Amino acid sequence: MTIAVITGAGSGIGAETAARLAGAGYTVALCGRRADRLERTRQGLPGTAHSVHPGDLTDVTAVRRVAAQITGTHDGVDVLVHAAGGLAHVESVDDDGDGLSAVAADLGASFAANVLSTALLTHALGPSLRDGRGRVIAVSSIAGQRGGGLGYASAKAAVHGWAYDRARAVGPRGITVNVVAPGYTAGTEFFGDAMTPARHERLVAETLTKRAGRPGDVAATIEFLASAEAGHLTAQVIGVNGGALPG
Repeated sequence: MTIAVITGAGSGIGAETAARLAGAGYTVALCGRRADRLERTRQGLPGTAHSVHPGDLTDVTAVRRVAAQITGTHDGVDVLVHAAGGLAHVESVDDDGDGLSAVAADLGASFAANVLSTALLTHALGPSLRDGRGRVIAVSSIAGQRGGGLGYASAKAAVHGWAYDRARAVGPRGITVNVVAPGYTAGTEFFGDAMTPARHERLVAETLTKRAGRPGDVAATIEFLASAEAGHLTAQVIGVNGGALPG
């Protein structure tokens, strides 16, 4: 049995990745905050062995619980995909007019959602990653390469540095660590109500392919990075952005 753990599996890129890997024969453990969304994803997957593990992956206790559930059921993890994260919700703060508290809140929430969640679950499942076969894949963003939102861009850039460090640490075990950095990807909840027709047109115009990305574009890249053929590809950031940012 080939096991893939996917965070953020309740929607968007995470859900699409779950569908793609399940279709390729993986048994998928679905992680995220919203149990109902995870269950909806699970019900749409082929096969019956897939599992749902809701929890806040920025919380150490929740990560321990989720990791224990997964390792208690499976004797190893082949693929760990971090699709959770995104724009962090920040409560309004009293910044005394200088903006410092707002900056601190933005950076803190963004790093927790995008970096801490990734690092904690990887550390918790690290011993279970299969030697010679393990794959860790984090979903970042074009914003981590060119900016776009102080906290969000900073956190996504930090994911890149984290991945380089982890790749060095687990490389001797035959485990790879890579990052996929999507550009504008339609069909996700990322933009919420902030996406307008004019903004869509502007983002599409930045690409060389003249279309928005799709969750399937990103999921296909993740599937390749999870494969045996990608065994000598590690510590890389792979842009899936239609040429909006040349590599």
